[in-house]
Amino acid sequence: MTTISLRKGNTRLPPEVNRVLYVRNLPFNITSEEMYDIFGKYGAIRQIRIGTNKDTRGTAFVVYEDIYDAKTAVDHLSGFNVANRYLIVLYYQQAKMSKKFDQKKKEDEIARMQEKYGVSTKDNK
Repeated sequence: MTTISLRKGNTRLPPEVNRVLYVRNLPFNITSEEMYDIFGKYGAIRQIRIGTNKDTRGTAFVVYEDIYDAKTAVDHLSGFNVANRYLIVLYYQQAKMSKKFDQKKKEDEIARMQEKYGVSTKDNK
């Protein structure tokens, strides 16, 4: 019922609110059906992507049809206990994610250059 009242009022949402949620601290063995059961209670879901490789296990992206449903899900599911793990539910922010990717890319480039030229960052005493 609260989502209906949010839609009728001329409510201004914070700028970081969007339809795409980034979920962390998921159990590694969670299924997509379980994800739909948990997140589907708050509105229509367009897509769920669960991380499967070593770097992305325990994370997922949940895309809602409506921005208000996404806001309600964040408000209710942040800190929700699933298989003795507390979920971290955040709004997906493209700028922050690409910045992390760029930082890792730069670190990898530096490591390659150090290896190529035989430079070590450790103190040689």
